[in-house]
Amino acid sequence: MKLAKYSTKFSKKQIILLSIPVFFSNLAIPMVGIVDTGLMGNLGETKYLAATSIATSVMTMVIWSFGFLRMGTVGIVSQAYGRGDYREIVRTLLRNFVIAMAISLVIIILKPLISISIQHFFNTSAETQNLINTYLNVRVFSVPAELAIYILVGFYLGIQKTKISSLIVVTLSILNIVLSSVLVLSYNLDVLGVVLGTLFASFTTIIIFSLFTYRFIIKKFKLIPRFEKLILKSKLLKLFNINLDIFIRTLFLTFSFLWVTYLGSKLGEDYLAVNTILMQFIILAAFFLDAYAFSTEGVVGFTIGRKAKNSFLSVVKNSIQISFITALIVSFVYVIFFKQIINIITDIELLRFISYKHFLWVIIIPPIASFCYQLDGIFIGASQTREMRNAMIISVVCFIVISIYLTKYFGNHGLWFSLLCFMILRSLTLKFYYNKILRKF
Repeated sequence: MKLAKYSTKFSKKQIILLSIPVFFSNLAIPMVGIVDTGLMGNLGETKYLAATSIATSVMTMVIWSFGFLRMGTVGIVSQAYGRGDYREIVRTLLRNFVIAMAISLVIIILKPLISISIQHFFNTSAETQNLINTYLNVRVFSVPAELAIYILVGFYLGIQKTKISSLIVVTLSILNIVLSSVLVLSYNLDVLGVVLGTLFASFTTIIIFSLFTYRFIIKKFKLIPRFEKLILKSKLLKLFNINLDIFIRTLFLTFSFLWVTYLGSKLGEDYLAVNTILMQFIILAAFFLDAYAFSTEGVVGFTIGRKAKNSFLSVVKNSIQISFITALIVSFVYVIFFKQIINIITDIELLRFISYKHFLWVIIIPPIASFCYQLDGIFIGASQTREMRNAMIISVVCFIVISIYLTKYFGNHGLWFSLLCFMILRSLTLKFYYNKILRKF
């Protein structure tokens, strides 16, 4: 393996080439949300879209809270890859698989508590609540496969095999879109069809790529994956500390988006539905821009493992610049196609009208948010997770306070302005901790 490949500088061209596969995979992820939203938004009644919005937001919060299974894997694997320690790479992969299965079991057991929490916090009709419960009853069983997919994606990003990590996500997304569309449009299963599509797609994807990864490790690392020597106190303690920090950080991040759903529900089901539609634009931009963050996570960890400071500084500078320029392009595309996309997503005239009134926020947020997205990737690659945790806690607490005030006096526009403030706060707090990464060299 050509481990000296990134020992000097990391140009914008190299970043773009490494990111291209991730672009396509990251584009596929929000397309699932857009398709699901479109399927529910064209059923003629707001309750389907409202139920899907709440149920997916809550389950996204639950599942994304364990995003450390991807992010922690990237940081540890990429640094081990820089050192050439392949045995530790495989052990990290297997340790996280064991952790993922234990977490999945707990989530399945606690499903009734999730349902009760939704009933308590969200003011919805009885019909909408029944649809939410239908979704939850199925989605919890896809959690083991979804968390395992996180680990495989993190593994391939960590060893800079972005084409394979992208193929995993694209496969999952395409299967999800196709199965959900067939079940909703051909079998009239509405919310049940959407969630069954997610369940079947998740398990099909993890089965295929688990078998592929087993053979990949044997061929590339000349090792046979075995569940042995996984219980080492020092390794488990390091993994626990990294995972706990990322867990807390991700929990606060996902809560912030659930908070947007919650405040939107307080304004009425129409605003809840509109915000669900508009968030698809933000999520699409985020996943698109995260291609640079994802592709540089492995390189950042690699440069730290190799103690190559110049290469690290190069990738930081170039990736942030490219991310911002790309965000401007995304916003320009939104300017041109915003109304056409809204009209495709929903055929309800009131929802279209309200969405048009919030056009400006969809345009402004991506360029501003590009900085925090890229800084996240840099901190993940450096395994600087404590600082990520602290920065997110500060940002979310401030966001909640700001959003309560602005929503009270400015309605849904106040909510969206507070979301913009949240993105700025994330960037500023991470920038404050940035110099701690440089001490690793």
